[in-house]
Amino acid sequence: MNLLDKVQIVSGFLPVDLQDGANTGDVVSMKNYGHLTVVFFKNVGTAGDDPTLTLLQGTDVAFGTNKALNFTSVWTKQDTVLTSTGTFTENTQDAANEFTDDSSAEDAAIWVVEIDAADLDVENGYDCVRASVADVGTNEQLGCLLYLLSEPRYAGSTLPRCSFRKFLVS
Repeated sequence: MNLLDKVQIVSGFLPVDLQDGANTGDVVSMKNYGHLTVVFFKNVGTAGDDPTLTLLQGTDVAFGTNKALNFTSVWTKQDTVLTSTGTFTENTQDAANEFTDDSSAEDAAIWVVEIDAADLDVENGYDCVRASVADVGTNEQLGCLLYLLSEPRYAGSTLPRCSFRKFLVS
């Protein structure tokens, strides 16, 4: 199996210095997908500059109508050197649309949130997701965000087109 036969990969935001302001991810539509994996990947920063990952759901890619998208689990790999961390650790929390770790700034990290399409308020027309990471503080810390869309709703030799705010990916 080739990953790209099963998963559509979309940029949330390119590598940036997370201290330069709010880092708002692009909007991704789940209309053609049953599952979304949000991946936040960051470098070592300075103590106290801990990132906060926030998820919102919207009714369309323009994202004019949106609200919190709560989740209870975040899978993390964190260490000063990620190559020494072999497995992900599940972090559970009360349902909330934000996650942070008060000691994460000092580590490099990969954070993963898994979202099923059924987790969205589909009865009220919510089928889009946007992730963001707030300004981390006053010290340099590089990070980026990826979306991995899977479980296509329609069978075919290629994955369904994935519409989002800035681009149209085939």
